[in-house]
Amino acid sequence: MRAFLSITLLLSSIFGCSSAAKKVYTDGFPDIWWQEVPKDQLASWEIGPQEADREKGEVILSKRNELGKLSNFTPAPFTLDGVTYASIEGLWQGMKYPEGPNDERLKDKSLVWPFTRAQVMQMSSFEAKHAGDKAAENMRKLGIHWVTYKGQKLDYHGVDQDKYYDIIFRASKAKLEANPDIKALLLRTKNLKLLPDHHQDPKDPPSYRYFEIYMKLRSEYQSNGESAT
Repeated sequence: MRAFLSITLLLSSIFGCSSAAKKVYTDGFPDIWWQEVPKDQLASWEIGPQEADREKGEVILSKRNELGKLSNFTPAPFTLDGVTYASIEGLWQGMKYPEGPNDERLKDKSLVWPFTRAQVMQMSSFEAKHAGDKAAENMRKLGIHWVTYKGQKLDYHGVDQDKYYDIIFRASKAKLEANPDIKALLLRTKNLKLLPDHHQDPKDPPSYRYFEIYMKLRSEYQSNGESAT
């Protein structure tokens, strides 16, 4: 009898765990959005999809699945104020580069700018990020804390945070409008709380919080009666 009870408890435990692992959700969202990625396979900067609490309506904008299209890194051409960019990251990092031959960032002839501004603005993903890292090194050597857009200096970590945010917000909307598939994907997230796939500093300016920008844009679309098709 004791042996029977032990076997019964063991089987209940096994099948109970299996049932929990295979929980079926009826929220209509793809399970892959929360698919676990082993921690030893995650990059040092990365937050895995499994870190979002589906029960609480959270989801990570992970590059491991289609939600990564909402990343600034994604190749997604758009036009803003008459200029076409390959990605949000291309715009972001390109603003660190000299804007013309009379740009004061070119005064120190010992500094090498590996790309032109125009070249960086046609980059995406880590190519654009690495180009921006090179520019950031020069900026530190020059002792400057600003970037430029249309000839205007912007201290995007300081007094010009709002102006810089406006540029990134408008660029994000332009990206969605120029890429209907990405806009449809955003609308498919319905009212999920979008979370970043990389660690962020709480002190970062609002322009860094791309996930919040997309939730704001999603609310605008929803208020206009738009939904995923």
